[in-house]
Amino acid sequence: MWIFGFIALLVKIGLVLGGLLFVAAYLVWVERKLLARLQVRLGPNRAGKFGLLQPIADSIKLLTKEDIVPEAADRVLFLIAPAIVAVTALLMFAVVPFGTELLIAGQVIPLVVSDLNVGLLYVFALSSLGVYGVALGGWASNSKFALLGGIRGAAQMISYELALGLSLVPVVMLARSFSLVEIVNAQADYPFVLVQPVSFIIFFIAAMAESKRIPFDLPEAENELGAGYHMEYSGMRFGLFFLGEYVHMQILGALLAVFFLGGWRGPLLPPVVWLTIKMILAALVMVWIRGTLPRLRYDQLMVIGWKVLIPAALINIVITGAFIVY
Repeated sequence: MWIFGFIALLVKIGLVLGGLLFVAAYLVWVERKLLARLQVRLGPNRAGKFGLLQPIADSIKLLTKEDIVPEAADRVLFLIAPAIVAVTALLMFAVVPFGTELLIAGQVIPLVVSDLNVGLLYVFALSSLGVYGVALGGWASNSKFALLGGIRGAAQMISYELALGLSLVPVVMLARSFSLVEIVNAQADYPFVLVQPVSFIIFFIAAMAESKRIPFDLPEAENELGAGYHMEYSGMRFGLFFLGEYVHMQILGALLAVFFLGGWRGPLLPPVVWLTIKMILAALVMVWIRGTLPRLRYDQLMVIGWKVLIPAALINIVITGAFIVY
């Protein structure tokens, strides 16, 4: 029955990718509408009822705009960089569990594309590769502003990657597994946010910095760097950077739910619905913070990462270990 398993895998991949792209498109619409309300304006309201067709109009615009490569740019790296950002963000969802399993035609179908026993390490590996897209995009453009944005982005993502990883060590200690499915199963009695609030806060702050969201959007600070590391990009290549950011918001919301909020667990509603609700709520909080807080200075950003989050995460690991031994 290997053919049945292969078809099921293709269907799961198609559903996950289709869902991610659809949610990413309308997450842009939701963000623009929420920011408009916070700033006492209307937001998109021309393309369709309430502007609901705006994501489709934006997609058509990006697909039909001229794709320009600067004459002095490193052409190969310039063309590859946006794909690295988008693809690494999409591939992370391969290990995110959306539920337990389904029984179809006598075959058990797990609701995860691939349940790796080192799923957490897989996520961090792809997250680290995403840094290359930002750094190469800034460097290959042969523009001073883009290069500064790329350097900022690489330094920021590497710095907060440490805090992000350390914040999850207590979760692994409690679940005794690197598998995301096993981590959710370990929260059958209570979500880990109840016993690891410090890890939850550190992870959320570091996740926002990883996705380069305000107040951590120094790599593309408009008033300093124009558009930052993707300043020279146009058309759909700029769209891939944009897509990567919003898919990254979804993956970080999903990981927040999996590691701290019980994953797909919840009463009455189907598991997939519960995970989606938790993922979207995390993304909406990021939008709310964007509309509320000002951008940090670069020295403040580094101080928070190295002098606050990393020491707090290390202390939390020691305390968690002491309680487990006790």
